[in-house]
Order: sequence, then C-alpha cells, then structure tokens
Amino acid sequence: MNTTKQIICVKWGTMYGPEYVNRLYAMVRRHTTGPIRLICLTDNHEGLRPEVESFDLPELGCEHPQRTHGKWKKVVLWGRELHGLTGTALFVDLDSVIVDSLDPYFSYGSPDDVLLARNWAKPFQRLGQTSVFRFPIGKNPHILDNFRADPQGTADRFHYEQHYITSSVTGGIKLWPEAWTRHFRLHCMLPFPFRYFFQARLPRGSRIVTFPGGPNPSDVMLGRWVPEAPAHESRWDHIRGAFKPGMTLKARWRHFTRYVIPPQWIADNWRE
Repeated sequence: MNTTKQIICVKWGTMYGPEYVNRLYAMVRRHTTGPIRLICLTDNHEGLRPEVESFDLPELGCEHPQRTHGKWKKVVLWGRELHGLTGTALFVDLDSVIVDSLDPYFSYGSPDDVLLARNWAKPFQRLGQTSVFRFPIGKNPHILDNFRADPQGTADRFHYEQHYITSSVTGGIKLWPEAWTRHFRLHCMLPFPFRYFFQARLPRGSRIVTFPGGPNPSDVMLGRWVPEAPAHESRWDHIRGAFKPGMTLKARWRHFTRYVIPPQWIADNWRE
C-alpha cells in the first residue's frame, strides 16, 4: 500500500512566483509525517526547488468563460488522467498558510470521498470552498467533460468553479471538520475598529488558514491589503487616507476595514 501523501498545487500566470510553491513545500514538509509528494501543475517551471515535482498544467480544452470571477482552470484536476497520478491527493491553494499537522486531512473519511472546506462566505448553504480539498484522482471525469461541453453556460449558471464542483461530485461532497480550515478575513480578522490595534487572531484548532478574495498573506506581512497600497502604513496615515476628496461613503468604509497589522503567527509559518 502506498503511504506517500500527495499534495497538488497549481500556478499559472504572473500573480504567484515560484517562491509561493517553495514556501508551500516547506510548510507541508514541516506539518506532515512520512513521505510526501508536492506536485505543481504550472505554465512556468523556473525557480522551483528540486523537491517539487512539476508538470505542465493541462489545457482547459475549451474556451475560457467570459464575465466570471471563477478560477475555472482548476477544473482540469478532474480529468480522467492527470500526468499518471493515482490514488488520492490533497489540493492546497498557493496563498494558504499551514499552521498545524496536515495528517488528519489524509486520514479523515473514505479514500473515495471528495472533501472540501466549507464556503464560509455563504454559511447557510452547504457549499464547498476549493482552497483546500481532497479528491480521488480520475474518479469524477464528468466534471471536466461537462464543463468542456458548455463552459460559458456552466460559468453563467454557477459563477464560481467551487459552486460547480459542489453540485457535480457523484454522491455529493463532504466537508472537513469546521475548525481545521479557516478563512483569514472571516475568522481571523477582528472587526473594525479593533483591527487598528490588534493583530489577526489564529483560531484554536486551525490547521490551514486560507485567503480567498484577499488579502494575500505576502501583503499582510507588509501591513497592506493590496499590492498597490503603502507597505507598513501607520494606523494614523491609513485613517487619514479615508478622507481623500471625492471618496464615497462606501469607499471610505471599505478603506477603514482594510487595515491589517502583520500577525506573528503568519511570520512563524509563512516561510521556507
């Protein structure tokens, strides 16, 4: 029986450099017992550390849908064949911070289960969030087949790739225990105005903290919400920035809520 734990990530375009993959490998290695494989599916193999196995990101096989925010390229993971990989794999987004053991993600449930983090942005719906999910490779090929048959229609109906996955898995998805996978903005950030004075907390029982919709952990460590914002801006400079001429009340409120103090727990874990 193969006891090697397989972790898959994807990297395309220019948003994330090879340091994200290398950092992910280091976090996985620190927080996983036994042999591991970190497999990166990418359109650029340069700069990856030698322990990372990199393969070309499979082609989507159809036109990419328009007018959508969904990360639809991730549906290639559900093809019948994935570079000869077999068994189960744990997918982890590159902007995730691993803070505790990943071993339970591999032992929980049945190997045939598709396990996802709960979509906390819609807590009253049983939706999965594909920042972290485990799946049996090649067992749900209809997900990619059906998408290829009607990519634009699928995107228009579901809007996000994770909603499509939630509704398409044969037998339905299952969800991780709620404490394991936490959402940075929703579970870690304190409400306004406390975030001006206190670091984001790390909830008890967390194993992975995800950052869907931003901010990116690399920006958080620079004390900013987005790359174009000033790094390590003081709270008073940030507050003054909310009173620029012409700002709407909505824009002003959004500015107030986008202040972040770099948390020590990210610095301790978000490293090679």
